[in-house]
Amino acid sequence: MSPVLMSFIGGLITWGVTAAGAALVFLFKDIKPKVLNAMLGFASGIMLAAAFWSLLLPSLELSVERGLGDKAWIPVIVGFALGGLFILAADKLLPHVHNLEDEPKEGAVGNVDTIRRSILLVVAITMHNIPEGLAYGVAFGAIGRANSFAEASAAIILVVGIALQNFPEGAAVSIPLRRDGHSRKKAFFYGQASGVVEPIAAVAGALLSSQIKTLLPYTLSFAAGAMVFVVVSELVPESQEDSHLYGHLATVGAMVGFMFMTFLDISLG
Repeated sequence: MSPVLMSFIGGLITWGVTAAGAALVFLFKDIKPKVLNAMLGFASGIMLAAAFWSLLLPSLELSVERGLGDKAWIPVIVGFALGGLFILAADKLLPHVHNLEDEPKEGAVGNVDTIRRSILLVVAITMHNIPEGLAYGVAFGAIGRANSFAEASAAIILVVGIALQNFPEGAAVSIPLRRDGHSRKKAFFYGQASGVVEPIAAVAGALLSSQIKTLLPYTLSFAAGAMVFVVVSELVPESQEDSHLYGHLATVGAMVGFMFMTFLDISLG
């Protein structure tokens, strides 16, 4: 089997697991506000852990492998800053509810601020999935160059690890969208759609493995910056809105989400 075809199949697997995670939104007939806050906190913890373990740390390791030495921090910091600036620019371009004369009811789908937040969330997770697809695409591309069993095993293990991580990440998109008032079908659609880019990125990574590998540290940290910006500016404040009613429920959810994703990332390498 060609490395490109293996990359595409790997992308379909990771996309499918993302869709399975997003489908969790169908399991709850009527979610209470305090449960939604806890789940929103859980999603925040997942995204923060993924930003570090799945993106920033691999970015640093790849920079060291490239022989940057004391300058290995440059791709990490530059990419992270650019990712945050990208979301900031998108946030400025999208409309805000306080710019309108008539403000819709808070939490309603028609609320322009809610729509803006939903778009930023989907964009951040989608951007996170692009470097993941590139990563195992490059790994499969290495099989074509080295033609070794060790390279093939490493690429397959990477796909399995990313796929298992994508399950909670799919939920991290669909559940906040449901919290914002979207229907379950729409929340699921956008949740699974965030993983569509992985097969495309994986094929691109396999085809351009030598060139993409050079830019991968920047793309990884870029996605991390985008995710952290959205978590800190949107998800965490949203989950804490009713903290006077539910105490530290959302904070506990964030801690649990961070620990869960940390376990997956470390145990799966």
